[in-house]
Amino acid sequence: MKGLPLVEDERVLVGMSKPDDAGVYKLRDDLALVQTVDYFTAVVDDPYDFGRIACANALSDVYAMGARPITALNLVGFPKDVLDLEILREILKGGLDKAREAGISILGGHTIDDPEPKYGLAVTGLVHPDRIWTNATARPGDALVLTKPLGTGIASTAIKGGEADGDLIRTVTEQMSSLNRFAAEAAQEVGISACTDITGFGLLGHLSEMTLSSSVSAVIYADRLPVLDGIMELIAMGMVPAGTYANLRFVEGRVSFTENVDRETQILAADAQTSGGLLISLPSDRTPALLSALEARGVKGVVVGGIVPRRDPEILLQR
Repeated sequence: MKGLPLVEDERVLVGMSKPDDAGVYKLRDDLALVQTVDYFTAVVDDPYDFGRIACANALSDVYAMGARPITALNLVGFPKDVLDLEILREILKGGLDKAREAGISILGGHTIDDPEPKYGLAVTGLVHPDRIWTNATARPGDALVLTKPLGTGIASTAIKGGEADGDLIRTVTEQMSSLNRFAAEAAQEVGISACTDITGFGLLGHLSEMTLSSSVSAVIYADRLPVLDGIMELIAMGMVPAGTYANLRFVEGRVSFTENVDRETQILAADAQTSGGLLISLPSDRTPALLSALEARGVKGVVVGGIVPRRDPEILLQR
């Protein structure tokens, strides 16, 4: 994106100049349009589950902005002369069923012939301009709450490598296909400072965007990081996606680790997630209310750290 001209439009409330989860365009004083797009190659073997996961992942960016998704368009790449079209039907059915669960309509889409199957959605949402969440408004003294365990990138690599057992496959599939809708509703009920969702850049990458945009720093407690069962053993086996190593390189110089934070935990904190949870920054005195609101909706939130005044490096991962 470097060198490309930025859009100059006073109605663009969140655009390419900010590393946020979605774009926001003001329609009128009480209404703004939220738009995002996301698609990727299969992360699980079952085509129906792939569709569900891809849809939940695309919707997540809208929830992370405090908005309500209303419509979506399918984006599909598929090798029509190589794979049975029934596989594509199952992918689309998974996306459709997940969209129905979210209460939105898929209006259509676009398909291209592609040697490797890909699926995702372009999603449109609505929000009041004064109620937009961004990753640029975290404040010193805030607590950081994460709403899903880490490790989906490791698990997906293990699935592709035939090293994941049935329990892990079922657990990670259900987690990746679960909507962040209820976590967002709980956050709206309590009132928060800032929010982002944890996806391809991992916890450290997305938190780094938040600290940079908010001109603050953060402390993360390694012992509090929620992790899917069996993930640390898979990391030790080398089941680590290339994107996770790229994330570690990306945050080099921005993140410091205390000496007792082992390499496996550093990898976990940088693991490239698919349809990960929300990372919510909110005043510490509201944390109990948020955890209760999350629990009432069937979501387990974990306090993983806090926001502190700006310093270098931006993020400290400590035990």
